[in-house]
Amino acid sequence: MNNKISLTTNSRRLLTNKTSKTESNTFNTDLYVSETNKKNTHIHPSFIMAGKTSTNTAGKPIRCRAAIARKAGEPLVIEEVIVAPPKSREVRIKIICTSLCHSDVTFWKLEQPPAIFPRILGHEAVGVVESVGEGVHEVVEGDTVIPIFLPDCGECTDCLSVKSNLCSKLPFSLSPYMDREKTSRFTDLNGETLYHFLFVSSFSEYTVVDIGHVTKIDPQTPPNRACLLSCGVSTGVGAAWKTANVEPGTTVAIFGLGAIGLAVAEGARLCGAKRIIGVDVNQDKFELGKKFGVTDFVNSRNCGDKSVSQVIMEMTDGGADYCFECVGMSSLVHEAYASCRKGWGKTVVLGVDQPGAMLTFSSFEVLHSGKTLTGSLFGGIKPKSDIPILIKRYMDKELQLDEFVTHEVDFEDINKAFDLLLEGKSLRCVIWMKSD
Repeated sequence: MNNKISLTTNSRRLLTNKTSKTESNTFNTDLYVSETNKKNTHIHPSFIMAGKTSTNTAGKPIRCRAAIARKAGEPLVIEEVIVAPPKSREVRIKIICTSLCHSDVTFWKLEQPPAIFPRILGHEAVGVVESVGEGVHEVVEGDTVIPIFLPDCGECTDCLSVKSNLCSKLPFSLSPYMDREKTSRFTDLNGETLYHFLFVSSFSEYTVVDIGHVTKIDPQTPPNRACLLSCGVSTGVGAAWKTANVEPGTTVAIFGLGAIGLAVAEGARLCGAKRIIGVDVNQDKFELGKKFGVTDFVNSRNCGDKSVSQVIMEMTDGGADYCFECVGMSSLVHEAYASCRKGWGKTVVLGVDQPGAMLTFSSFEVLHSGKTLTGSLFGGIKPKSDIPILIKRYMDKELQLDEFVTHEVDFEDINKAFDLLLEGKSLRCVIWMKSD
């Protein structure tokens, strides 16, 4: 790129993707077909070249660049590292592009356990399979894949059920190692171990990921859109689609209009919600939210002597049908729960609060209100079956992804991506790896 930082409208915009009307706004999984989408899509050169992988590196260590977090809160350092070959049921991936999520920033800042350094962060990405370890039959060299922090082994009771996305064979944890062996595949040039992050570590030109965390996708998907589905956007859209199962004509309230909150709005819009109320302290978020279907806005700082829940109860004549907490504050979970309609209101918690944060509810209220409170990890999305559906809806110009990408930078400028997010200037910043 000539300009190291550029707005989406002036950068590598790969598709003109204004949302079109469909016969039904409901999230119909029957729309997905397995055949490759035949649209003419311009693919970034690095993506095309990465697909031409060579077996001469299979089974051997690879020396490449990675952005390493060596100390909490300090700029990442781009160094050469050694990436070991994949072991049994593992895949080595050449990363094409990655995007920066708030979770990366949270763990970059963290000084106490589960913080650990030196570490290769990053967990929203897309890449191409360079080689596979023993026992891998789901993907082959050259396949386009998305690595995802939440596993989908396809074998355990939970993964085989439509009711859960919480794998019991490879349970989610904050381990700094590979899932099965509890060891690292990264070392620096001095032989020091570099720790993994959320089983992905995409701030490296190559990474090794357990096959349970790998989802094969349509290679025609623009990589700087596909990477968004590794975490934040899928979490928000999925929370509305899968967890809440938002019904057409209903009212939704979203607490926090960051990337995940806006993705919830997008999911609710696709599901046919009639009214989508955004709650935030930043008035500017209303105009942004309108792009994703937000119809009303409550500035929590301008409610006078009323609570946010009181305002929403009045606006909706008794409460919203669905409420989503997307910030990670126990006080907002209580407000969201109070904003739900009695009898059938559902509150979905997506925000990550501080460890040890507690919720306190009156047992009388729980019994007599008839409301539901539930958590939603990765939006209830089952990676290997649901991600292709989201990609298909994007390629069909139904799901909006372009609007989430506000900036794109080269790998050398990865620290600028952190600055943009910390300054509140970015929803998602895509980071491109090298093109050779």
